[in-house]
Amino acid sequence: MDIAVTGATGFIGTALVDALRADGHRVATLVRRAPAAGQDAVRWDPAAGTIDAASLEGIDAVVHLAGEPIGARRWNDQVKRRILDSRVQGTDLLARTLADLDRPPAVLLSGSAIGIYGERGDEVLTERSPAGTGFLADVVTAWEAATAPADAAGIRVAHLRTGIVLAPGGGALAKVLPLFRFGLGGRLGPGTQWWSWISLTDEVRAIRFLLEADVAGPVDLTAPQPVTNAAFTKDLGAVLGRPTVLPVPKFGPSLLLGSELATELLFTSQRVLPAVLDDAGFAFEHAALPDALRAELRRDR
Repeated sequence: MDIAVTGATGFIGTALVDALRADGHRVATLVRRAPAAGQDAVRWDPAAGTIDAASLEGIDAVVHLAGEPIGARRWNDQVKRRILDSRVQGTDLLARTLADLDRPPAVLLSGSAIGIYGERGDEVLTERSPAGTGFLADVVTAWEAATAPADAAGIRVAHLRTGIVLAPGGGALAKVLPLFRFGLGGRLGPGTQWWSWISLTDEVRAIRFLLEADVAGPVDLTAPQPVTNAAFTKDLGAVLGRPTVLPVPKFGPSLLLGSELATELLFTSQRVLPAVLDDAGFAFEHAALPDALRAELRRDR
């Protein structure tokens, strides 16, 4: 297949591009600067609303992962606007461009997140669950809606509602590993909040699966066994052989990250199950957290 990928330099995108090329696919990455000589790339600038549409003619599939990082800095109005605009503007530009092609792709796999569900306590969530409330829920709702032109043009659109992706080279795991390795890790706040996770290995495998599976609409990219933060803490400590006896009071991350970001990123409870993937026959390589942690941490050696 000929596949175009946005967000190809992120830690998910990098792993995905490597896997697709290993599978024998041709991968063209969307970049914001003029492509280097010999680089298989398509230039675009979501903020300016420009894209090299001609280079996308005849592409078989598009995987859209680009977006401003959620937790890279404290939130203020400007940062929140960039988080929203980077997703909605880029997705709208891509969806409209693909819809207008003479030879559009068969499928668009568009980034999304389980943040759409908001704070839900112990409620079991699937793709059938309604959207929740909060900044991230509003962002993801608008993000998914921006794919409408592609869907209207007959392109199969799937929304990749990704959970906490476990990999030592990025995301939440990379941020907490140094503390846990020094024996300073502990549950966050009460530890009762549900964390819905997926190994980077299964994240990439699921995206590859969805390129060809007859699946459209929202798809939860989370492992079938979500855990509470307290259980996550215990399992990570056990895998590393380190104690996890020092709980982190909620005010600590709130002071460091700001209250709103800390609440949505660390203390919001989302117990999400991958119903669509299960129904489609996808088999997880890492269904249990300890197995996922051991496998992903081996990649860091």
